[in-house]
Amino acid sequence: MIAIPTVTLNDGTAFPELGLGTYNLRGEEGIEAMVEAVGSGYRLLDTAVNYENEHEVGEAVRRSPVDRDELIVTSKIPGRHHGFEQAIDSIQGSLGLLGLDRIDLQLIHWPNPSVGRYVDTWRGMVEARERGLVRSIGVSNFTEAMLTELIDATGVTPAVNQVELHPYFPQAALRAFHAEHGIRTESWSPLARRSELLTEQLLQELAVVHDVTPTQIVLRWHVQLGSTPIPKSSDPDRQRENADVFGFTLSDDHVAAISALERGRLWDGDPETHEEM
Repeated sequence: MIAIPTVTLNDGTAFPELGLGTYNLRGEEGIEAMVEAVGSGYRLLDTAVNYENEHEVGEAVRRSPVDRDELIVTSKIPGRHHGFEQAIDSIQGSLGLLGLDRIDLQLIHWPNPSVGRYVDTWRGMVEARERGLVRSIGVSNFTEAMLTELIDATGVTPAVNQVELHPYFPQAALRAFHAEHGIRTESWSPLARRSELLTEQLLQELAVVHDVTPTQIVLRWHVQLGSTPIPKSSDPDRQRENADVFGFTLSDDHVAAISALERGRLWDGDPETHEEM
């Protein structure tokens, strides 16, 4: 079993430095894949209402070989559930599908600025935390300005902001803002899926130097940036490979060189314009 280290969130919760994305992990095969991951050392399972697999995630938790309190289950409120009461109802719906008595980390999936209700949604999440429905609360795909608005309006700082982050889009300014405000960065699409990232000569060369794979180089880069990557894989061998990134260290120069591969966003995911219901 691989021991994945943790960091402490701004609310005192121990949070893994690497987790498992569960998008498209559905049915019995999806459940088995998640159980395998937990058996390999994963303690963070990331789902969402819109992934339509909360039932499978909950079943994987029940079948897992570790105690429930060792696991961090994340879910996300979709755009159609924005609003104070709607957010609480959404969380209760997720709990029903998960079959769990709490969600460990609840996020707002997208800010959907044209709707203009993410502050009310955040207030609902604060209330849900006070009721014990969730343990930690955070957001996904929020900008510095949006984070500031939440903090100024409620006095509650998100524990996590999950954003598109990979060597082609390292988000240095946003990560610096997170560090200043005690917000943990979490990386979705950490391997820049459907791109040529893993064939980059720099990553190939560093993989040879460290006797690892280019994938492991990229995931180690995330760890050293202070961000929790959540790579998705249903293959047990690949899951173990993805998690086995804590036995080597990249130099500062190599971290900077990987960050210099920056191109910008790879998909239409600008939080100012992209919206999901």
